[in-house]
Amino acid sequence: MMAQTQKHILLVDDNPLYLKMLNQAFDKAGFTCQTALSAQEGIDKLATYTPDAILSDYEMPDMNGVEFRQYLMQQPAHRDIPFIFLTGNNDTNLMSTGLDLQAVDYVIKDTPFKVIIAKLNNLLHTVQKQRELSEMEIKRAAAALNIKAVPDKAPQLTNIGIHFWHKSYQDIPGGDFIDFIETDNNYTFILLGDIMGKRWNAWFFTFTFLSYIRAAIRFSILSGEHSIAVILQKVNLIICQDDMLRDVLSSLSLVRINRQTGQLFYSGAGDIPLLHYNYAAAQLNQVSSSGLLLGLFADGSYDEQEITLAPHDRLFIFTDGMTDFATEKGSKSDYNRFALHLQQQLTHNPDFETLKQNLIPQPDALVDDCSIIQIHKYPQ
Repeated sequence: MMAQTQKHILLVDDNPLYLKMLNQAFDKAGFTCQTALSAQEGIDKLATYTPDAILSDYEMPDMNGVEFRQYLMQQPAHRDIPFIFLTGNNDTNLMSTGLDLQAVDYVIKDTPFKVIIAKLNNLLHTVQKQRELSEMEIKRAAAALNIKAVPDKAPQLTNIGIHFWHKSYQDIPGGDFIDFIETDNNYTFILLGDIMGKRWNAWFFTFTFLSYIRAAIRFSILSGEHSIAVILQKVNLIICQDDMLRDVLSSLSLVRINRQTGQLFYSGAGDIPLLHYNYAAAQLNQVSSSGLLLGLFADGSYDEQEITLAPHDRLFIFTDGMTDFATEKGSKSDYNRFALHLQQQLTHNPDFETLKQNLIPQPDALVDDCSIIQIHKYPQ
């Protein structure tokens, strides 16, 4: 329930005295607040802080409150955060403009702090109730349709082990999707994607993305096209031309394994750099792609590279849920922290089950769906 959950607010106002008093009032009411003296400072805070709501002044220099809101509306990670304007006047035209930008309310600055806090509490309570209803609908839909965005098991290959782990945030089907596709000409495709910025609604889009990717892979192979960079470009063009997926973006890591030769090729679309563990050197190295998120531009600039796995080497593909974690000030992402932790675990050469237990974030530290795939080259 909301009363039992710490509430995080971003307060933005160029008046330092008013901002200080507002911060103190919210602090006494049990809120955790971050403050910013300008819209740009607020944008900088949002890079590492995800509040439950944003309370912003309208009249600010350089970027006013409306411009701030317009900017956030273009950011998938921030557009759905409830936004309330603070204003010193009762301008109905201004209010109409803000509501057109999906601001949830306006608060006049001379409103008593207790009333402002009550408004925020009511807002967050309503948001939570709406979320609970949405979550129930998604769980019912997933159960009724009996369809999954994550398979039950990985394929078994000779001399190459494929293992994976997935955990939905708060046990609600989310935006991460995994698939393994085996074709008749000795290819196994491994894919890991993450629908961006849709929170718990992302689950509804995963099946469309998966259908396009599966179809593109099979049609390409049937026509003699083996390049995964070309396959990614085909998928991207289809998504960009689909009106139903407008403004829906997704990352994707795509790997093709030749089951006979063990050759491995990789191409990525806006994904987190993969990590390749060189067993002989006991060293973990990044493998990065130049491709853009699926659905962002028609030309995704996808590249393709071969990754050579020596015996005992491992390749890790994962989503940002593995690198994100909760702090007192909100969520934080630290790729290097995760890589260092993984490196320390690999020095003991654990099997995947042991590695998984040591890598899994604590339940109260999860801030997003978590997915990781390991490709492990076994000795001959």
